[in-house]
Amino acid sequence: MTDPFAPGLGYSLDKPNASIVTISHSHKNHSYVSGIGGQPKLINRPGEYEIGGALIIGISAFHDAENGTVLGKNNIYDIEVDDVTVCHLGDLGHPLSSNQTEELGNIDVLLVPIGGGTTISAAQAAALVRNIEPKIVIPMHYKTATLTKELDPIDKFLREMGLSGIEPQPKLNVTRANLPLTTQVTVLNV
Repeated sequence: MTDPFAPGLGYSLDKPNASIVTISHSHKNHSYVSGIGGQPKLINRPGEYEIGGALIIGISAFHDAENGTVLGKNNIYDIEVDDVTVCHLGDLGHPLSSNQTEELGNIDVLLVPIGGGTTISAAQAAALVRNIEPKIVIPMHYKTATLTKELDPIDKFLREMGLSGIEPQPKLNVTRANLPLTTQVTVLNV
């Protein structure tokens, strides 16, 4: 589980079980660990962790473009499981430096905030995707009919990526064998 959210956003987690929870930053809408069952191992800082067959690397970043002076720090997590690397950018608030991009390495699945406000904008997210070149991009942190926060809608990011008419999917199953050859954007149902 990554960045479990607190009640009040309009969504319900229904107390899922997890063995690992990563927290990108301590804001209440990203660190609601009490909403997760199963006594998970908590990872909330940069470093290298190996838990139950998963290799997790936390990389330090910022929640704003002012080196964290406005909104604080943000942790990025590279999670390698079953030979697939998933990168959760958390509430990234700035373009990545070349050192940070290099530290990420090869990313198969990139979860990227796109809604602006307290994170990078749709244009910044699209530029980051082109720079990282993941196989699959999953947009997150954007305006939906359910969300009570003001963020940009997903269409703005899709336009920046030169896409339109992408149908949301109920789930995504990823294996090393079914990764696409070129970058593909997958929108998940919310």
